[in-house]
Amino acid sequence: MLYLNDKNIKEAVTLNEIMDAVENSFRIYESNAFVMPDRIHVSNEDKTLLYMPCFTENVFGTKMLSIFPENPEKDLPVITGLMLLNDKDTGLPIALINGTDLTAYRTGAVGGVGVRHTTPENVKKLGIIGAGKQGFYQALFACEARDFEEVLIFDSYLENMTEFVEKLQTQLPNVNIAVARSSEELVKNSEVIITATSSNTPVIPDDENLLKGKHFIGIGSYKPTMREFPKSLFDLVDHVYIDTKFATEESGDLKTPLEEGWITDSQVKLFANLFRNDKKNEETTLFKTVGMGLFDLSVSELIYEKAKEKNLGQQIEY
Repeated sequence: MLYLNDKNIKEAVTLNEIMDAVENSFRIYESNAFVMPDRIHVSNEDKTLLYMPCFTENVFGTKMLSIFPENPEKDLPVITGLMLLNDKDTGLPIALINGTDLTAYRTGAVGGVGVRHTTPENVKKLGIIGAGKQGFYQALFACEARDFEEVLIFDSYLENMTEFVEKLQTQLPNVNIAVARSSEELVKNSEVIITATSSNTPVIPDDENLLKGKHFIGIGSYKPTMREFPKSLFDLVDHVYIDTKFATEESGDLKTPLEEGWITDSQVKLFANLFRNDKKNEETTLFKTVGMGLFDLSVSELIYEKAKEKNLGQQIEY
């Protein structure tokens, strides 16, 4: 069995290759060429355990994650875990991949694919709300998907974001990176806004005039109690694009608007619809992702195959 850590992942694949794998996941999802049981979601107070098994024609595997929101206080990541990849014919484990970094990469890639398909090619100003690990990877993938010249960062819980900005600037040396004093300032000065928080209340102002004509991608809300977007955004969008059908039940950013009548079921569309030639240029857009095991499986398969080609990783006995 091959063990792959973060360094191996970085050496095995490029950001664009990961985004291509995620795009293929959307096509597999729409064609129903997979088996993916409901995500097992166990909560104890504010702590969450996720088990995400998935099967395709080529491979199967399971990602196991723990989400502990208070970990940053202990200088530990919020999300930790492992991805186990299995041979489709024998069931034998073939790879064990760092689930923390896999999640960061594949979720960043989902956001990047969202940027690819919901924004004009000439956008130059990106806003990221949430300066955690996921906010970092959202910025990296978004800047790979489009030639952003400016990235504005806001996080209401971090007083000093010098380290975050310096680390991001190292990865994006040709991009101007700055810190916003408020979410209002960030939205006002951005064309594309990605939210990556665990907030239970909207993190952007409830102001139609401020939000109109912007492109929003929601990453953070993964529980019915969590919401990142205000009512006024749903008054502006023609459609809300989602990655999975169960997103309407999992995320408060979909469940609440549907229950309150801010949007109708007919306005909610699968993201893969945007891959077709009949897609329309919408003035204000919203793509909401909650993630799924199929993303992890497709990206893990790519990483595993590329790592074998490049002789990366550590062989461990099973």
